[in-house]
Amino acid sequence: MSKTFIGLDTTKSKELAAKLNELLATYQVFYTNVRGYHWNIKDVNFFELHAKFEEIYTDLVEKVDEVAERILTLGYTPNNAFSQYLNHSRIKEDIAVSTAVACLRGTLEGFKVLLAQQREILALAADAGDEGTVSQMSDYIKAQEKLVWMFQAACQTCAN
Repeated sequence: MSKTFIGLDTTKSKELAAKLNELLATYQVFYTNVRGYHWNIKDVNFFELHAKFEEIYTDLVEKVDEVAERILTLGYTPNNAFSQYLNHSRIKEDIAVSTAVACLRGTLEGFKVLLAQQREILALAADAGDEGTVSQMSDYIKAQEKLVWMFQAACQTCAN
């Protein structure tokens, strides 16, 4: 069995890198959606949601960088073209959304998709003995579960 420079099975690392590239795509599209919510939100909750969406997209852009760096750490190349992201993302573009309920619903749906995708990667990474990726996914999942709880509390009609 061949090993990567960090001591992981090459075949399993290649599979993980491919899944991480899919996650990277999902993060990039979700980031763009949340950025749009921040710009286009209208409603009585404008000030609160405008600030919250900025907080979220700032965190998402950090995660984009961390996921890309994890792919590099595994010895592979992160995708960097938006056309690749659109082809591989599990989240679709959310265009011209401006109501609070629609923005909140899009955010909740985005986190739901990310959580499922990250749990898949967590299981693959655990099977590969890749503690670095396990830890990264575990941290993301914990923080995002809390955000989902908060968004659901804010918008009962959004969680369907």
